[in-house]
Amino acid sequence: MSEVIFTAQAQAKGGREGHVNSDNGVIDLNLAMPKGDQSPADATNPEQLFAAGYAACFDGALNLVAQNAEKEIDSQVTGEVSLLKDPADDGFKIGVTLHVDVDGVSQQDAEELVEKAHKVCPYSKATSGNIEVNFKVSGE
Repeated sequence: MSEVIFTAQAQAKGGREGHVNSDNGVIDLNLAMPKGDQSPADATNPEQLFAAGYAACFDGALNLVAQNAEKEIDSQVTGEVSLLKDPADDGFKIGVTLHVDVDGVSQQDAEELVEKAHKVCPYSKATSGNIEVNFKVSGE
């Protein structure tokens, strides 16, 4: 294993109908299965948590590559994580679409920055070759 810089910790109990909490207490959420294609209003699910984490991580990577390219941007990333049927084992898998809005650069520059961010984002590295990740990029 590489040199550890930071370790986050969270606990889950009860699976998809249970509860999650983080070691610092900031995350303290009930979990519930979606009903059809709707998430319950009073609970979260692993897909929402993954979407939030990936969106935050990717936005950080995007801002880093923009700064390194001496581009001043204002960005927002919305993560969309879908639970998909997996025909390989008749189980489930996830797919991701990241909606990336980048103000301050052209569409072409926004797409180039997103491509570079995808190469350095830790979530992107972790999912590479494991799940399909699509981008919907909009530049100014």
